[in-house]
Amino acid sequence: MLHRNLDLKAGLCDGTRMKVSGLQNNYIEAEVLTGVSGGKWVFVPRIQLAPSDFNLPFVLKRRQFPVRLAYSMTINKSQGQTFNRVGVYLKKPCFSHGQLYVACSRTRAFNSLFFKIDKHLIQGMVGGKCYTNNVIFSNVLNL
Repeated sequence: MLHRNLDLKAGLCDGTRMKVSGLQNNYIEAEVLTGVSGGKWVFVPRIQLAPSDFNLPFVLKRRQFPVRLAYSMTINKSQGQTFNRVGVYLKKPCFSHGQLYVACSRTRAFNSLFFKIDKHLIQGMVGGKCYTNNVIFSNVLNL
């Protein structure tokens, strides 16, 4: 996942997911998986980073790739995307209207949806079945 805005017109902005196909000393070769540039091959360069605090008694600079491994993402970040398999880890119940629906609707098939639900006041397991609270604001439905 990209962590800097590199080229907004090309779709290389913060949060873009990519599949890495090659690692070199000064660049990463990757295929963009999301957004307007989905399917496009790109080169992500190493960039120089420096702290914004200039009161340090020394010069601190480093060159690194503006990416991070992304094995998981939040429900909100996954909205609008479709995956072959989805695992939903609910440490605590969903907290906003429609969040559970978004989590459940990211996969193409019901048998590709998996849940891990930790015990909490309003979620857990009873008789071998998992349960959690589905937050719905009835005022939204009565418009």
